Amino acid sequence: MAELYPDDFGENVMVTLRNQLETYIVDVRDVDKRFSNLKGLGASFQMLVKPTEEVMKKKPVGRTTPLITNIMWRNIMAQATYQIAVLSTLLYKGESIFGVNESVNDTLFFNTFVVCQVFNEFNARNLEKKNVFEGIQKNKLFMAIIGLILVLQVVMVEFLKKFANTERLNWGQWGICIGFAAVSWPIGWLVKCINVPERPIFSYI
Repeated sequence: MAELYPDDFGENVMVTLRNQLETYIVDVRDVDKRFSNLKGLGASFQMLVKPTEEVMKKKPVGRTTPLITNIMWRNIMAQATYQIAVLSTLLYKGESIFGVNESVNDTLFFNTFVVCQVFNEFNARNLEKKNVFEGIQKNKLFMAIIGLILVLQVVMVEFLKKFANTERLNWGQWGICIGFAAVSWPIGWLVKCINVPERPIFSYI
C-alpha cells in the first residue's frame, strides 16, 4: 500500500486527524459530543478516498515530517477560532439575541456545532485547494455519507426529543444554524491565501 500510494495515505491520515482536532478543540457538553461523532463518518471516509493523479505525483512524506503540519495548524486555528466565537455567543447570548428559551437555545447550540463540522468536511477534502467543490462529483460515497449525517441530525433534532434532549427548530432557526456553518467555506478560502513557512512551527521553540 505504501509503495502504491506513498503520499496519499499519509495526507489522508493528516486530514482525518485535523478533522478530529477541530471537532474536539471546541468545548461542548457530553451529550453534544456523543451525537457530534456522527460527523466522524465523514472524517473516516477521508481514509478511503481514491488517490488522484495529482497526489500520486507528490513526493513521499518523510517519517520525520510532523503529523500536524503548519498548513494544518493554520486551517485548524482559523476554523476553531470562528467556531469558538460563534458557539460562545450562542451559549451566553443566544437566548436574548434570538428570543428563545433555554431549551431551544441549547438545541441551536448543538445543531450549529454539528452542522459546522459537516460543512467543514468540504474544507478538509484538501488542505490547500481553495475550491472545496473541485472533483466533488467523483466522490459519490463522500456525498452519500454527508447526506446520511445530515438526515440523522434532522431526525435527532426533530423527532428524538426525549432521547436526544432537543427541541424542534423552525425553518428560520435551521437557517441560522446552516448560515453559521456556511461561513466556514469563505473562511477556509481566505486562510488558504495565507502562506506559511515550511519549517515546523514548534521547531522555533
